[in-house]
Amino acid sequence: MRNTEEGMLTRRMKLAYGSGDAACNIVIGMLSTVLTLFYTDYIGISPVVIGMVMLVSRILDGIATLVMGFIAERTDTKYGKYRPWILWMSLPYALSIVLLFTVPATTSFLQAIYIFITYNLCTTVVYTALNIPYGSLAYVMTSDPADGERLSAARMTLASVGRMLAVSGTLPLVKLWGNNKNAWVRTSLIWAVLAVILLLFCFFGCRERVITPVRDKPKNIFGSMKTAMANVYFWIGAGFQILQHILFAVTGTILPFYCKYVFHDDTWMYSGLYFLETGVLVIVMLFSRGLIERFGKRKASLAGIMLVIAGQLLLFPNPTSLTPVVVSCVLRGIGYAPLNAVLFAFLGEGVEYGYRKTKLRQESLMYALSSTFTKIAAGLTAALMTGLLSASGYITAAGDGVNTVQPGSAVDMIINIYRFGPLAILLVTAVILYLYRTPRELIRNDKI
Repeated sequence: MRNTEEGMLTRRMKLAYGSGDAACNIVIGMLSTVLTLFYTDYIGISPVVIGMVMLVSRILDGIATLVMGFIAERTDTKYGKYRPWILWMSLPYALSIVLLFTVPATTSFLQAIYIFITYNLCTTVVYTALNIPYGSLAYVMTSDPADGERLSAARMTLASVGRMLAVSGTLPLVKLWGNNKNAWVRTSLIWAVLAVILLLFCFFGCRERVITPVRDKPKNIFGSMKTAMANVYFWIGAGFQILQHILFAVTGTILPFYCKYVFHDDTWMYSGLYFLETGVLVIVMLFSRGLIERFGKRKASLAGIMLVIAGQLLLFPNPTSLTPVVVSCVLRGIGYAPLNAVLFAFLGEGVEYGYRKTKLRQESLMYALSSTFTKIAAGLTAALMTGLLSASGYITAAGDGVNTVQPGSAVDMIINIYRFGPLAILLVTAVILYLYRTPRELIRNDKI
C-alpha cells in the first residue's frame, strides 16, 4: 500500500464526495418510498407482482454487486480505480431514472416485463456500477479513522439532502403537473439532470490518496470473499447498513400509504412528514460531531437509537392521530442522526482491521459484500410488505392516482407494518450497539 495523503481532507473534498451520495439517493430515495405507490396506484400493477419483481431484482443485484466489487478493485486508470466509474456511469444513470417511470400503456403482463427490465437496468446494472466504486472511494481518500468519520458525516448529510429533495418534491410536482403518468416522467427528468450535475462535481472534486497496487490483490474472488467475511468488524459495519436500509424501506414505503389511506391525504402530508424527518436528521447530523467526539460513536449512536424507540412507542396508543406520527418522525430524525453520521465509519474500521490482520485492503469487496446483503435484505423487505398488503385485501387502483376505498383489513395492515416493523429493527440495532467495542488493533496503533 502506498499512502499519498497530504494532510486532512479539505472541506471541498468532503462536499464533493457527499454530492455523489446525494445523486445516488435520488434513486434510492424513490425506490424505497414512492416507486411502489407509482406502480400500484398510477400504473395499476398488483402489489404481489411488484414485490416479486423487487425481490428477484435484488437477488440479481446482489450477484452483480459482488462482481462489480471485484472489477472495481482491479480497475487501473490515470484517474485511479474508483473515480472513473463515477464519470462513466453519470449519463446512463440519469437515463435509467427516467426509464423507471416511462411505463408504456399496454397489457399488465407487458408492463410487468418492462418494469422488471428497467428496474434491473437502473439498479442491477447502472446503479451498481456507479455506487460500488463510489462507496469504495471513501476508503482510499483517507486511512485516518477520525477523518473517515468526518467524511462519512459529510456523505450521509448530503445523501439525506438528496433523498429529501427527491422524495419530498416528487408528489407535489406530480400533483402540479396533472397527477398522471406523464407528470411522473417530467418529474424524473428534473432529478436525472440534478444527478448528473452532482456526479460530475463528485468526480472532479475527489482524489484517491491511499493507493493499493492492483498486483497486490488476490486473483480469486472466492478467496477474497472468504478473507473479508472472516472479519467480524466487516459484519458489524455491514449489519448497521442492512438494518438502516430495512428501516428506511419500511418507513419510506408504508408512510405514503399511511397518509393516503389512514389520513386520507395523498398530496402534501407525506411530502411534509418526509421533509420534516429528513430535515431534522440533516440539521442534527451537522451538530452531532461534538457528541460523537466526546462520547464516542457507539454511545452517541446508542443514546440516539433509544430516543427513536421511544418515539416509535408513541404510535401505539392512538395510531390514527396525526400528532404522534409527527412527533415520531421528529424523534426519528433526531435520534438516528448520530448513527447515520458515522454509519460508513464502522465499515471503515473493518477495512483497517482486516488490513492489519491480513495485509490486504479489501475496501471495494467489503463494500460490495455489504451492499449485496443490504440489497437482498431490502428486496425481502419489499416482498414481505407487498405480500402482507395483498394478503390483507389491498385493492389496486385503476391508474393515474385514482383514490380507492381500501377495506379495513388493508388499513389495519398498513398501520401495523408502520408500528411494529421499525420497532423490531431498532431493537436489534440497539443490541448490536450495546455489545460493540472498537478493535483493539486500531487502538494499539493510535488510530482511534
